Amino acid sequence: MQFGVFYEHQLPKPWSEDDEFCLLRDALDQVELADRLGFDYAWEVEHHFLDEYSHSSAPEVFLAAAAARTSRIRLGHGIRQVIPKYNHPARTAEGLATLDLISDGRVDFGIGEGATRLELHGFDIPAKQKRAMALEAAEQIANMMVLDPYPGYSSATFSMPCRNVLPKPRQKPHPPMWMACTNRETIKVAARHGLGALAFSFVDPDEAKSWVDVYYDIIRSEECVPLGHTVNANIALVTGFSLHDDRSEAIRRGLEGFEFFGYALNALVAHDQVPGRTTVWQEFQARRAPDSVDRKIAAAAEQGDAYASCIGTPEDAARYLRQMRDVGVDQIIFIQQAGRNRHADICASLELFAAEVLPEFRAGDDDRRHRKALELAPFIEAALARKPWMKALTDDEIPVVRASVAKAQTSGSLA
Repeated sequence: MQFGVFYEHQLPKPWSEDDEFCLLRDALDQVELADRLGFDYAWEVEHHFLDEYSHSSAPEVFLAAAAARTSRIRLGHGIRQVIPKYNHPARTAEGLATLDLISDGRVDFGIGEGATRLELHGFDIPAKQKRAMALEAAEQIANMMVLDPYPGYSSATFSMPCRNVLPKPRQKPHPPMWMACTNRETIKVAARHGLGALAFSFVDPDEAKSWVDVYYDIIRSEECVPLGHTVNANIALVTGFSLHDDRSEAIRRGLEGFEFFGYALNALVAHDQVPGRTTVWQEFQARRAPDSVDRKIAAAAEQGDAYASCIGTPEDAARYLRQMRDVGVDQIIFIQQAGRNRHADICASLELFAAEVLPEFRAGDDDRRHRKALELAPFIEAALARKPWMKALTDDEIPVVRASVAKAQTSGSLA
């Protein structure tokens, strides 16, 4: 099993002048620490206009800074908004490839579409068409990273002439592709397109098993027709994260932030919002029972050695992660930066996990992944054979891009 850390860059109100500066500085410090400790992934989301919930509108900048400060951890767009009105597909392809080069091939490319009216309407994107638009754009981004030159494309939502999109990524054919998933139906969509599933829902091991089974059944079936130029057969689940040798203290430090994460996401989708005047943290606090944390601590104490959560002791986390590993989850992504969780507590949790939990899940992991790759190889080969590939142009098919009339008339007189 692999492990990642995840960033929304949450910043509940009220704000002070340097809050955003400190937020990004601390997050980079945490990624650098995670790299040294042996974590596998650092995932960064892309959202726009979502006050308090996510101040992460330029993940490519954050991940480039993280690349310069790390040497082995993989850097994941979890996700990049790929609909052309958010980001032109060529610009996404260029940015991914550049980041992949400067990080020595450590980039993963998760695709997404956005869910809130604040985002979708802010970029004039029709909600009913967003899924189709995202999948269409993602396929062309993959083609741009591979084909030399890119032959061009035209549809009702996106068009581009033949151009050679540069640079090309270090990973061949391109960085692994993932898709944000929030339920069983989107898990199926990811599998049908040969994409890794980034599951942003909080499920128990029984539900996780059903998601894993559905996902890999499709990967092995004729339904799987890859969107990209390879298949990334992996399923990752997010969970809360706060570790301490005292379970009660772990819950005090981490539960509030994790609960805010879920509350804020639902609130921004379901409730009316006034841009720049949100009160999400205030509403969250008003709706929480004053003794909420104490009741959760008492409930966890009643479970004793049966308690399994990554908000707890190292033993609790190991118990939970064994359950997830046993049902086939490939990666667990920790939501540790949420609400008002403190930087010092986040770093302490990362260090405790690396010292007391991670070694158990490293033992034999390379062999497990090798066996999985061998078992899936024939299914992936068959899936790639089903893919309708974009035809590469022969040299005589590449169109000539004519110079402008003005340039042609003046080129002979340039000093």
